[in-house]
Amino acid sequence: MVVLLGIGFVAGIVTAISPCVLPVLPILLAGGASGRHPLRIVAGLVASFTVFTLFASWILSRLGLPQDFLRNLAIVLLFVTAATLFVPRVAVLVERPLSAFSRLRPRNVGGGFVFGATLGLVFVPCAGPVLATISVVAAKNEVGVRAIVLTLAYALGAAVPMLAIAFGGREAAASLRRHAASVRMVSGALIAAVALGLVFHLDDRLAQLTPGYTSFFQGKIENNSTAKHELAKIRGGGTALAAAKTTSGLPDYGVAPPLQVGGAWINSPPLTLSQLHGKVVLIDFWTYSCINCLRTLPHLKAWYSAYHSKGLVIIGVHTPEFAFEHVTSNVRAAVKRLGITYPVMQDNDYKTWDNYDNQYWPAEYLIDRTGHVRHTHFGEGEYSTTEDLIRRLLGDGGATAHQVPDLTPTELATPETYLGSARIENYVGSQLQPGRMAVYRASLALPQDELTYGGSWNIGPQQVVAGPGAFLRLHFHAKDVYVVLGGRGTVTALVDGKPLETIHVNAYRLYTVRSAQGVQDATLELRFSPGVKGYSFTFG
Repeated sequence: MVVLLGIGFVAGIVTAISPCVLPVLPILLAGGASGRHPLRIVAGLVASFTVFTLFASWILSRLGLPQDFLRNLAIVLLFVTAATLFVPRVAVLVERPLSAFSRLRPRNVGGGFVFGATLGLVFVPCAGPVLATISVVAAKNEVGVRAIVLTLAYALGAAVPMLAIAFGGREAAASLRRHAASVRMVSGALIAAVALGLVFHLDDRLAQLTPGYTSFFQGKIENNSTAKHELAKIRGGGTALAAAKTTSGLPDYGVAPPLQVGGAWINSPPLTLSQLHGKVVLIDFWTYSCINCLRTLPHLKAWYSAYHSKGLVIIGVHTPEFAFEHVTSNVRAAVKRLGITYPVMQDNDYKTWDNYDNQYWPAEYLIDRTGHVRHTHFGEGEYSTTEDLIRRLLGDGGATAHQVPDLTPTELATPETYLGSARIENYVGSQLQPGRMAVYRASLALPQDELTYGGSWNIGPQQVVAGPGAFLRLHFHAKDVYVVLGGRGTVTALVDGKPLETIHVNAYRLYTVRSAQGVQDATLELRFSPGVKGYSFTFG
């Protein structure tokens, strides 16, 4: 537990020196300058960040509130705080109802702690392994003591530099006592400006500016073997692979975990790793609506064609992301459509996924002839390295396989965007009303990467079902745009108001909306016929 505290605390300090926290720094400075006690401000921030990071999704779901409710509430409170600094009469009106809850003056309680709690709701640090682990357990509602301790330590670490900034604001204000009114006005202006920036999601842009030093420190602190071991305990899995040793010049992660089927085998009878002793085996975790996985497939198929006769076996472990991906007929159809000839097993129960303590789509685990894992790779890319290792384990000195172009995107693009209520982010517009058909009014303002609904929709946890007049708009920045659709009907696509194409939906799969040579920053509108289902967007 002590090690976990240390990892979380230092990771929090690294977070506090990254660009992602810039939106809260002027508010901390202004908060201290306006007379609020720095310790109370930071205590409020730590408490609200810890509680709401772990439990916000569960609380909001129970109350039937949209996932962005707390952020929007915090922005409103920041505007109110700014108003109290501009107009003293407003401060009196705000303090009067608060005084009923305590004998202490509201300025001493709400003025510090509540102000800090508001900041905790808009504090969005850059994601690293520690924050990712916290997010995973929170999303699964599997929060335990270790997760709470880690989150608290992380928040406290982030609070250390912030406390110094808040005290700096207080000291600066003390030296300007003769200009107290001006200090209050400047503080109010700073808080209002930052709140306005949050309305237009300018804080999201800062998250893309994470410099090299942040990644360097995260790698040293959060990606070392000790940190990985401790974080794996919180996620609920153990350390599936042993710490790497070096054998014959290659890492050796120990005996490969077993395959446990949660569905059918496709292209092959059931296989076990013991049956494949003497073969070189490549385990590929994938799912058929994942664009990153689909871009990996040409390389896998080329390797299988070139090296299968020499002893290579590829097993595609299909671990579903959406409900429809559990259906065997859908997976069979996708395997056939994609031209996959190597064995594919369904991992519907996530048993094999958990055996490997996997966290990614796609993910590759390369196993040698003795059954030991000798190489891992997560995500796209590094195809030539993986092929060289396959050839080395096979002892193949012949010609390499036909070279497949590496289509891994290198430009910044809109992130994967989910449409269902369970994982929707960056949504603007009418309040979501999950579980029933409702009419939505699309937002007129649509910042980059934001999504809005219009017309009639039934919003489910994983998918949205179109009703009369259903459409959605998405402000994207990408070259290629893909969408997972299901049911039967049509979807008409427009880019910046110009018709693009009509998609004829006849199966649950990934459809290409746009494939072009260059990156475009534009607004995509999709108009749905009733009954068509939407699941997610991916971009390239």
